[in-house]
Amino acid sequence: MKQRKTIVSSSHRFTRKRSIKNGLPPGTLVHIGDESNKKVQISVIGYAPDGIVERQFEQIDRYLDSPCDGSVVWVNIEGVHDVELIRTLGEQHAFHPLVLEDIVNTVQRPKIEDYGDYLFIVLRMLRPSEDGIFSSEQLSIILGPDYLFTFQEGIAGDTFDSVRSRIRSGKGKIRGMGADYLAYALIDAIVDGYFSVLEGFGERIVDVEEELTLTPDQQSLHQIIGMKKEVIYLRKSVWPLREAISFLERGDSLLLHDSTRLYFRDVYDHTVQVIDTIETYRDLLSGMLDLYLSSLSNRTNEVMKFLTVVGTIFLPLTFLVGVYGMNFKHMPELEWQSGYYILWVVMIVTALLMVAYFRKKRWL
Repeated sequence: MKQRKTIVSSSHRFTRKRSIKNGLPPGTLVHIGDESNKKVQISVIGYAPDGIVERQFEQIDRYLDSPCDGSVVWVNIEGVHDVELIRTLGEQHAFHPLVLEDIVNTVQRPKIEDYGDYLFIVLRMLRPSEDGIFSSEQLSIILGPDYLFTFQEGIAGDTFDSVRSRIRSGKGKIRGMGADYLAYALIDAIVDGYFSVLEGFGERIVDVEEELTLTPDQQSLHQIIGMKKEVIYLRKSVWPLREAISFLERGDSLLLHDSTRLYFRDVYDHTVQVIDTIETYRDLLSGMLDLYLSSLSNRTNEVMKFLTVVGTIFLPLTFLVGVYGMNFKHMPELEWQSGYYILWVVMIVTALLMVAYFRKKRWL
């Protein structure tokens, strides 16, 4: 059996306050999410079939003063807590205020919206972490004719290293395709990351299932409840994504070429597989909770059975002791010279006979 891991699931990861926006007009930029003191990082990659240009910025002014050339330009913003930076960026590129509002509000449901000149896509980026759980952040994508913006919450790292590597090396089709193919590559990398998360999740389920069959205890119960919360969160993150990718596969937007829609069909199939796996894990966790309650009930029944057998064995012995403990003066057995020893023999033989009978009935 594998060594038990102590896993504490924090519900803070799944709940963030939205009440601070109550009463504010639509389009008001209020950051909802984890607070951060990190500087926003702006990375820009402009590429064409014959070359690539990369730049890094920490200030919005330097980014605006140094545009990047290329057939396709990918702008990645690490950190959406700087509301003024997001507002300046949105004004410079004429993004709708509702789009900017959804970018800084990191509790959005995965979705896609068509604004004519560009598509706005929101989804969750999940990555396995060392503690056996997973990290989650909102990723917002703005897809234009020859550009693509991605907005991350600012958690260290992402799942796009393979995409950057393909762009830099020029391998594959990515440098010869448009911005819509880049959007496909990023979304595909995110969906592939879901499989890594689910693999780790499945291993945790196996570990807890083994514990339940051997030593069910309160820690196992806490782990099951924590994993049920996580699988609900996974379900909420993936189910709406299927609708968004279905739009990308079948939508009428001129920003998506027919050749790219075929690739989105493949991503849609992967998303369905992820959903099926999540539903399987959800059923397994429900069954494990029932298994825990059954194991606990069986253990209680075994204890009660043992106590009942012990009490039954001592019942006739208690009766004999009670009879000869009465204070009547004329009791024939009291005058027997070997009465004490005879009583002991009778009690021992009675107990042994009862134990043999219980064993024959398989009650012991």
